[in-house]
Amino acid sequence: MIIRRMTTEDYAPLYELLSDPRVMKYIEPPYSMEKTEQFLSRAGLSDPPLVYAVDEDDSFIGYVIYHDYDKHSVEIGWVLYPNYWGKGYACKLTEMMIEKAFSSDKEVVIECVPEQTATKHLAIKFGFDCVGKNGDLEVFKLRK
Repeated sequence: MIIRRMTTEDYAPLYELLSDPRVMKYIEPPYSMEKTEQFLSRAGLSDPPLVYAVDEDDSFIGYVIYHDYDKHSVEIGWVLYPNYWGKGYACKLTEMMIEKAFSSDKEVVIECVPEQTATKHLAIKFGFDCVGKNGDLEVFKLRK
């Protein structure tokens, strides 16, 4: 499994991912082709990117969120095709992103809606504490 910068070739698999109602349940309504194109341009192809593609065996399986949250921390997250859920992929990606954040001397934050129990479970498993809310989102910060 590798994390890499997105390219314009990621448009079709990204649309497949972001148009899936199961994937988008806790994020926002499923994306149209146009909204996917805007997301890819704004978040995946920006400099620096806000999201990065995740490949396994040269196939796009989703993306990770990794960008500055504030001056001292980065936000991490993951969005994967449903057939990769519950198989340890999110755990491995979380480990990889925490490692990268620590090597950059950054603190780590995860945001999610309160109903997103799988993300909250993973955050707690990795030692994150809920430190408050940002609008409707709960904010989890990794204990050092």
